[in-house]
Amino acid sequence: MNDTHTIDTVDLDEAAASAVSARGEEGMTTAEYAVGTVSACGFAGILYKILTSDFGQSLLEGLLDKVTSLLPF
Repeated sequence: MNDTHTIDTVDLDEAAASAVSARGEEGMTTAEYAVGTVSACGFAGILYKILTSDFGQSLLEGLLDKVTSLLPF
């Protein structure tokens, strides 16, 4: 017995597929690029502040000294 308030899942799947194909996802891709760009800029800013500080300078000098001591020439 089929109730008038019951919706078949096949009808829902077809409706969802047509809704997705009708609207596209171009906006989502743009939003994801925007979030990635903002987070990369934030990370670059933090990295710049750390590496230009006195601590960062001594860290880089120590790292370069270790690397040059490992080289055979």
